[in-house]
Amino acid sequence: MVIELSEQTVIEQLVVRLTHRYPTISASTVADVVRDVHARFEGRPLRDFIPLLVERHAKSELDRLRAPAR
Repeated sequence: MVIELSEQTVIEQLVVRLTHRYPTISASTVADVVRDVHARFEGRPLRDFIPLLVERHAKSELDRLRAPAR
């Protein structure tokens, strides 16, 4: 049996995972970053890969936010 999750459900789960991964960044900031990255892919074909791409881009942005200022 295959259970399909909606893209929005997967994105919401991603917010939860990244909030745990980046505890020094507020949950609202993590959610904003994920939603902003997700919005960049609006209207793109091949929706199956969007959550993966969102996760990679969001991690990159969150890593920059977490890095100490130089």
